[in-house]
Amino acid sequence: MSGPNSRKKISLARIAHVYYTHKNLEKANEFLLDFGLSVVTATNDKIYYRGYGTEPFLYCAIRGTEDRFGGAGWAVDSMEDLERAASLPGATPIHDSDAPGGGKRVTFYEPVDNCPFHLVYGQTPVEATETFPELAYNFPTVKHRPVNKTQRFKKGPAPIHKLGHFGLCVTNYRAAFAFFTENFNFKPSDIVYEGTANEDVTAFMHLDRGKEMVDHHSFFFFQGPKFHVHHSSFEVFDFDIQMLGHHWLTEKKYENCWGVGRHVMGSQIFDYWFDPSRFILEHYVDGDLVNDETPISRTKAGPGNLHVWGPDVPATFLQ
Repeated sequence: MSGPNSRKKISLARIAHVYYTHKNLEKANEFLLDFGLSVVTATNDKIYYRGYGTEPFLYCAIRGTEDRFGGAGWAVDSMEDLERAASLPGATPIHDSDAPGGGKRVTFYEPVDNCPFHLVYGQTPVEATETFPELAYNFPTVKHRPVNKTQRFKKGPAPIHKLGHFGLCVTNYRAAFAFFTENFNFKPSDIVYEGTANEDVTAFMHLDRGKEMVDHHSFFFFQGPKFHVHHSSFEVFDFDIQMLGHHWLTEKKYENCWGVGRHVMGSQIFDYWFDPSRFILEHYVDGDLVNDETPISRTKAGPGNLHVWGPDVPATFLQ
């Protein structure tokens, strides 16, 4: 059988890292440290950051003449997947990555809005640097903590575990959906439509890895008049760590975008912040897991779609 959908898809294993360019790299660096990332390696014009998990880096900050999103990096399952990516129109040849973790890399630009995507294979993982206890909680009629077992915490940034997802505003939803689902193992978890024509406008995409449980979404995109990155989201250990990070960023006088609250699609507890370049970064905990048995949900856009509890949605988030 031949045709546009018979081509074998590029199999993505996980989302790995993001790239951002900042006019003021020093201010960006200060925020990213307060946000909970740690420097891996740095030059005058480029800084790589990691979390406490095993990814060699999660965020690359680059000095530039404009504040700009530089795309996300994804680990692929095999060298064959990297070779398939190198055959996409406009893709680079396979080359050695000079980023932490090494490996082989391909960069391509998606055809709708020309956003770069970076695929990597053969990165060397790093040792985890922190562990956290899974806390026991006391409930009104069921007590899990013994007498004199206290809960004590220290103020500070919320240590980042991993990059969870990122989102884009795209100028042609249908074309973007077709490109990503036909070429990669992306599958929608939730689709949002609007209007009497039931036109799809937003997709929350997970990586289809069969029976393996994966995050509800590692990528989302929605229709808009002008292409831009919406936000990148980083997982922290639990709600206490998230709230410690929230208060740390508040005390440091950074600008909260939206939070703390509980989402509907994905269910995660969210906390969004503006960095000094006005990019939105999120701390999240307790997101849904899905697999190939999870049905695709399709709902109409409305005021109750985004959160169950928390502050009202600010206009600055809906951009």
